[in-house]
Amino acid sequence: MIRCLQLVEKCKNMRQMKQAHAQIVTFGLGNNSYAVSRIMAFCSDPQLGSLDHARKLFEQIPKPTICICNTMIKAFLLKLKFVATVEIYKMILQIGMCPDNYTLPYVLKASTYMRNCRLGEQFHGHISKLGLLCDIYVGNSLISLYTGCGAMEEAREVFDEMTFRNVVSWTIMISGYAKQGDIDNACLLFDAAPVKDKGVWGAIISGYVQNNCFKEGLHMFRLMQLENLELDEAVFVSALCACAHLGAMEIGIWIHRYLGQIKLPLGVKLTTALIDMYIKCGNMELAQKLFHGMRERDIVCLNVMLYGLAIHGDGENAFKLFTEMVRDWFIPDDITFIAMFTACSYSGMASEGLDMFNNMNTLYGIEPKTEHYGCVVDFLGRVGMFDEAKEIIRKMHNISSPSEEAIAWRALLSACCNHGETQLAKVAAERLMQLEGHSGAYVLLSNLYSTYEKFDDARRIRKMMKDRGVNKAPGCSFIEVDGSVHEFLASEMTHPRMEEICELLEKMSEQLESSACKPDVLAICLWHGIHLLQSENAKVTKDNHICFQLTYDCLGGVIDAILWFFVVGFEESHDGLLICQINTLSDVDRVVFSSVEQLIWSIDCSTARTISGYLALGCSIGSMAISRDCLESDYA
Repeated sequence: MIRCLQLVEKCKNMRQMKQAHAQIVTFGLGNNSYAVSRIMAFCSDPQLGSLDHARKLFEQIPKPTICICNTMIKAFLLKLKFVATVEIYKMILQIGMCPDNYTLPYVLKASTYMRNCRLGEQFHGHISKLGLLCDIYVGNSLISLYTGCGAMEEAREVFDEMTFRNVVSWTIMISGYAKQGDIDNACLLFDAAPVKDKGVWGAIISGYVQNNCFKEGLHMFRLMQLENLELDEAVFVSALCACAHLGAMEIGIWIHRYLGQIKLPLGVKLTTALIDMYIKCGNMELAQKLFHGMRERDIVCLNVMLYGLAIHGDGENAFKLFTEMVRDWFIPDDITFIAMFTACSYSGMASEGLDMFNNMNTLYGIEPKTEHYGCVVDFLGRVGMFDEAKEIIRKMHNISSPSEEAIAWRALLSACCNHGETQLAKVAAERLMQLEGHSGAYVLLSNLYSTYEKFDDARRIRKMMKDRGVNKAPGCSFIEVDGSVHEFLASEMTHPRMEEICELLEKMSEQLESSACKPDVLAICLWHGIHLLQSENAKVTKDNHICFQLTYDCLGGVIDAILWFFVVGFEESHDGLLICQINTLSDVDRVVFSSVEQLIWSIDCSTARTISGYLALGCSIGSMAISRDCLESDYA
């Protein structure tokens, strides 16, 4: 018996296992439950085993024990055969066997994967009858089922009924609340947790990030460090995601260095998070260096880099990477094509994008979805191909919900505003207002009317918006200063240095009056009621975020921050920019163009970068970036 079992343990493939099985049968141990369970355990291995062999062996056993049944259930579960897993459980009940605390966690996990809450409720009844809720593994599996199905009330009832809870119980509940967007209850549970290990901390940090509470997520990340807990890959990924959305590159760089200090291996997932952070913070050079240094990549990593190239206006290299990706047998997915269509939008590659869209299904087997149609409308609209854009919207009408169709109409409306197509913009806005009550359509149409000095029409749209009770949420911006993230809301005047900010703005405005730069009218300022400082040949919005940056620089701080503000009306240019400084004009060595809604102000003149699909420019203290096209069109 011992010798036979040793043979099983030494097996490295199914051929050796079948030989060992034959010897076990020869020795008369073919029906020995322990020997059979060891053979089935090997057969259930996803890498080495054979599920068919395990199934045949199981079917030949006249009276399988609960141990053998559990092994078969586990084998099906590991091979993702969830229905078969449940069928074995039903067979156990039919032959009068009693499931144990090993059986139920397996079938509960299968139900979780199937998102079958009703089936889980039946198992819950069996658990109560068997008195197994006191078992920590069964209880945690049941909580995981309910949270996975979004049934948080049922999960909380089970959690409260459990006589013993471990850190896994608390982690599952915190993660469950966070996934449902209930970050308040997640925080309450975190505070109440008697023991907070790295799993509990990781759950709350991830929860904050999932719910767009990026500052809070980074704050909890710092607190976790102070607890001297081991930081795992998942925690670093969440922290880097927060840095990416806040534009907190200084913190992201510190995390990158810290990873090197603790010698945590940079796997594909963690490296992808670093690449994404650098891309969204505008440092494509470091992002590409990391990407090209990877020994192994997956489709997620490739999609991140494709999207990074796209939003930085490098459509040519995005198409090159896509070609290499297909050549290396990576299969594109939905996200891949969204990234490629974004590249077409920001690089003006409408014909290439349209060809790719038409070949999505035939060449790559990807059926276009609403998001793809919306992207196509966007890149067609950007180059003024409005007839083709309208045809795409017509095609998607029958396959999209009203909210999904609204995405395409919004893209068309935005393009109409950029090209001054007032009649089509009116049609798009009216259709968009029918489909959804979002403020975007009203704002864009009013801005368009204001740009062409149709102020009566602009006021009519604003009144319509007010009468219909449509509100626009105030804009929110973040800026990183010496590793600390500052948050501003539109029209907010509560910052402790607001007086200095306003004082410097006035000084900057006075100096700009003598500038030779003449941007277009900033229509968005008219809509929002932002104070517009202007002279005969220069205009600048009173933007608190810009001024805070400048104030900090003038007081001697070194900063590399992302400033969120609108510069609507600047002409789009691929040829670079001029900087209009407070006192003089100077050139920028290198600028990659994407759009004109975002700038980076820095005391380092030698850097220029793009971020999140917007123009980002590294320039000197107290300078204003102006499109060269504006100068050429006005003074050529």
